[in-house]
Formats: sequence, C-alpha cells, structure tokens
Amino acid sequence: MTTPPPQGQAPYPPQGGYPQQGQAPYPPQPGAPTAPMPPQKPKRSVRQYLRIGGIILGLAVVAGGYYLNNDDDSKKLAVGDCLTNTGSDTSPEIKQLDCSDSKADYKVLKKDGSTSVSQLACQSVKGTTAALEWKEGSDSFVLCLGNNK
Repeated sequence: MTTPPPQGQAPYPPQGGYPQQGQAPYPPQPGAPTAPMPPQKPKRSVRQYLRIGGIILGLAVVAGGYYLNNDDDSKKLAVGDCLTNTGSDTSPEIKQLDCSDSKADYKVLKKDGSTSVSQLACQSVKGTTAALEWKEGSDSFVLCLGNNK
C-alpha cells in the first residue's frame, strides 16, 4: 500500500519539460548568451595617478605661496605703530605704515594676547575707536586702535 503525498505536493513527479517551482525553465545552451554582467570599474593607469598627484601638489604650492606672501602686517604690529586697513571691516587687510604717512588711519594703543574678545580687551583703553581681533590656529590677540589724525 502506498501512502498519499503530503498536502501541497504533486502526487507524481513532473513530466514533459515542465520545470519544478524555483527552477529555470530550460538549462543554458552552450554558446548561448547569458545575462549581462554589471560593468566593472575601470582601473586607473599610472598616468592618471600622476595627473591627480600633480594637481594636488600644485594646489599645495599655491596655498603655501599665499600663506608665505600674505601681506597682512597684523602680527608685526606693536604698541605705537600705525596702520591702515585696505580691506573691509569684515575682511580687513592691514598694512603697517609710518605714523607720519597721511594714509595711516589708526595707531595701536594696546596689544592684548590674553583674551580674544575685543570688547573686553579694549574696554578700559582710553581713545579706542576700533579693535582688531586676529586668530590663526591657537594663536590669537586683540589690537586696540585709536585715530592717528
């Protein structure tokens, strides 16, 4: 006596080229095209790496040249020196000048490196008309400026 097949299964194996569930309908034929492969990322040549390296090196040289040739004289100024701002209030470009020069607008009244808040550093300095905060990395100071004229 044979036992009946479990529920949900066909009582007899499939016949005549009908695929079972989850199988491909026909096996791939030799020489037949298969599914397209995803495109591979092209490999970079040595020439491309040299070009990228050259661009990075060029940018580093330009940035270094700007840093070394920056004409901002803020770091050199001391109490009693005179200056002019050739930039704007939000982006100052300081040029140190002789105090007898007619273009010298301001005179340094105090240079404070203990705080970087100009209102606090220049609050008690008599004659202050402007303040300049200078920051570069961890180095910072405030210049309290008065009119030179």
